[in-house]
Parts: sequence; structure tokens; C-alpha cells
Amino acid sequence: MKELVEKIKAEIVDFQVNAEAQVEKGNKAAGARARKAALELMKDLKEFRKVSVEEAKK
Repeated sequence: MKELVEKIKAEIVDFQVNAEAQVEKGNKAAGARARKAALELMKDLKEFRKVSVEEAKK
């Protein structure tokens, strides 16, 4: 679970960097990378929720 949390943190940073580049500099490629990072982040957050619920049941 710790590895999953670290992965989520890295994806958040990746999203922030690319989203800022799109908003502030108008970088279209950064927008695409930010959207991709958002999708990966959603998947990992769902996985975290699943693992977290299982851990709480123990």
C-alpha cells in the first residue's frame, strides 16, 4: 500500500506540472499529458480505495 501511495504522489506532481504548463503557457502537449496523468491518477485512487477498505476489514 505504501508503494501505491508513493505512486499517487508522483502522479499528482506530474499532473500539476503539466496542468500549469497548459494553463499558464498555453502548451497543448502539456494539456494532453495532464489529461493522461489524470486518468492514471483516477485508476490508482480507485485501487487505493479498494486496498484501503480491505485493510480496514482486517
